[in-house]
Order: sequence, then C-alpha cells, then structure tokens
Amino acid sequence: MAITLDQANRIIAAIIKRGQELDLRPISAVVVEPGCIVKAFQKEDGASMMRFEMAFGKAYAALALSRSSKLVRIRNEEKPTFMRFLMDTSGDKIFAEGGGMQIRDVNGEVIGAVGVTGDTEDKDDELAVHGIHSVGLKTDEDCQHMGRKFRMRVTSGADGR
Repeated sequence: MAITLDQANRIIAAIIKRGQELDLRPISAVVVEPGCIVKAFQKEDGASMMRFEMAFGKAYAALALSRSSKLVRIRNEEKPTFMRFLMDTSGDKIFAEGGGMQIRDVNGEVIGAVGVTGDTEDKDDELAVHGIHSVGLKTDEDCQHMGRKFRMRVTSGADGR
C-alpha cells in the first residue's frame, strides 16, 4: 500500500504550518510513494532554489537505505567509500543530510517517505516527524519495538560494517 494523496497533502500542510509557528526559514517538503515516486510537493514563498532536489534527495536516501537521511549522513561519515558507491549508483539522487524519513502505517509497513528542507538539519527532522504524526502515521523510531524487521541501525557494528 502507498501513501494517499490526501495524507501527503496533509503531511505537507502540517509541516509548513509548524515551520511558520516556529518562525523557521521558508520550508519545502516532498512526500513520495515507495519507489520514490512524487506524490506531493510544496515550496514556501521565499524558499531558495533547488529545494525540490534537496527534499527529494532526503526522501530518496531514507527509502534507499531504510533509515532516516540523518542516519544516512552518519553512515556517510563512517563509511565514505561505501556511501560514494551508493550515491554514484543512484545517479546522485541520495542526499545525505537530515530531514528525510520513511513513513510507516500503523502496522509498521513503509508506505512512503517525506523530505523536508529549509532550516537546520534538526529542525527539518523535527518537522518531518511532526508531519508524519499529524496524520496518525509512524516513523521508523515509532516502530522499533515491532521486531527485527523494524529495528534501526544507528551506527556501524563492532565489525565496522
């Protein structure tokens, strides 16, 4: 199952509204289906150029590596050769910077991803979580207790992989 257009639009609306409430820089957000097919995108007035590409790259990173794009950034710092290979193989679609998260349904299944850009990495992440929760859906972190299929790997293991 994929995220619906209604859910995607409501996620983006919640993200933009929350960004305004927090007086953040102009926000751009994209919601994609599995396979990274764009479902919806909005760019606030005053947002700089290339915001679609950044938001999309964050969502793509989350789906491609089954983890938040912030964790993809951490992986890039730990294993740059591995990540360079993945970035090259993806045609440079992966953007290893926080603000991208998988969107999960109530059963923990991935139904899409969101990419948020415009402010700091932490604020972009905060807005992504807010948007996902605003429509009653879940993040990876919300599903960690649901078994090994849903566990997040934050950093490299003891063997460095």
